[in-house]
Amino acid sequence: MSEPMIVRVRVQAPVKEVWHALTDSAEARVWLAEHAEVDLPARYEFWGRTTPEGDAPHQRVVAAGERTVRLAWLLDGVETTAELTAEEDGETATIVSVSQSHFDFQDVVTGKSIRGVLQTYWYQVLGSLAEHVEGRELTPRTDFTARELRAEVTIDAAPAQVFESLIDSESVTKWFGFPIEIEPYVGGRFAMGGFANDPEPAKVLELEPERRFSVDWGGTGVGTWELEGSGGRTRLTLVQSGFDAAQPPYAAWGGMLAGVAELRRYHEVPDWRPMWVEA
Repeated sequence: MSEPMIVRVRVQAPVKEVWHALTDSAEARVWLAEHAEVDLPARYEFWGRTTPEGDAPHQRVVAAGERTVRLAWLLDGVETTAELTAEEDGETATIVSVSQSHFDFQDVVTGKSIRGVLQTYWYQVLGSLAEHVEGRELTPRTDFTARELRAEVTIDAAPAQVFESLIDSESVTKWFGFPIEIEPYVGGRFAMGGFANDPEPAKVLELEPERRFSVDWGGTGVGTWELEGSGGRTRLTLVQSGFDAAQPPYAAWGGMLAGVAELRRYHEVPDWRPMWVEA
């Protein structure tokens, strides 16, 4: 079996407060899933529209420690393992880590298994945990029962600033946490990993300053960012279209929405630095 996939986030709150959010049923229903029942060491279950195969709880506790809980999670007929850990990062911050087994990037590409969504799923979940504990409005997460993506957030920055951070390669690389190069004009390239490392880059379809930016991602469809300003703030709407409705690209949606969470922080958090920590 391959090495487990690991996602880590820095939460600006003491570990005791973060651990409470991780292990309290009512708190978990805010940031983790619409349905959650937690009673350690016996029970840690979550399910609902924003959980893969969330028609019912499919988790059971394997082990629970002072700041760790390990779950067996049945996904697509395979029992995977997810381990959540919280550790102090000084007196006022906490690193929360998720180690997830049975993630194969080929499942992202082919859509063969729901396990292909796990990486971007955990990025969304841990981002929501950080937002909740830090008292921020939560970013929408992927609805695994939906056949379309339309998500709205309000960013405390003017449209000109937000738009620039969507089309400027250096800015996007900072908040998305991955090298990205963009040719900011209609017909230009949008390359994940940079032009030298992306032999089939996406294509810029629309670019209307401060109002609209649209990118053709190929098989996963067209992503469109719509901006509307008011009072120095920006309502940003993300829409995905042009994909196979029988097999929505949930993994890609999760990556986009996790990116939106960091984009908001990039504009709103003083002395911003990425909330994601290298594994």
